[in-house]
Amino acid sequence: MFRLAIIIGSTRPGRNGEAVAKWIYEIARQRTDIEVELVDIKDYNLPLLDEPQPASSGQYTQDHTKKWAEKIDSFDGFVFVTPEYNHSPPASLKNAIDYLFFEWNNKSAGFVGYGSMGAIRAIEQLRILMGALMIADVRAEVMLSLFEDFEKLTVFKPNPRHEKTVNNMLAQVISWGNALKPLREDE
Repeated sequence: MFRLAIIIGSTRPGRNGEAVAKWIYEIARQRTDIEVELVDIKDYNLPLLDEPQPASSGQYTQDHTKKWAEKIDSFDGFVFVTPEYNHSPPASLKNAIDYLFFEWNNKSAGFVGYGSMGAIRAIEQLRILMGALMIADVRAEVMLSLFEDFEKLTVFKPNPRHEKTVNNMLAQVISWGNALKPLREDE
């Protein structure tokens, strides 16, 4: 069974990401071809990268890194839920991604962004990062507007039209993740 993580990329108090991720989760769990899990980076208490060796060495010394690595390694694909802060993804998400290397390799990823312009710039930066980690990112993406999909910028009320885009993105993440499975098995 394909294992999918929906990763909440913000740790900010009062964040919108948790509501967005739960919405994606509810749509994803209607599928019968995947196991889906919400993964909140806030739960891992990852300080600013504190490993003495680069992630590509695979030599983790910190317990929080080992716990994070074990969790990420257990998935075949990811949906990153990201806000856009100053035209980029939050530092918390970039930091969590940078902690690991091999655990991300030969898997697939999709993106759900929320912000004044749907977090398109944050998503574009994450796409660049995915290539360096050998993650196949899919074309379909979900862009949520703080002005159209949130009441008073804080209460999440997505336009129903987004559900089709979510399902398209999920289908692509699953297809690509399954296509890459032989590469993961050779590791």
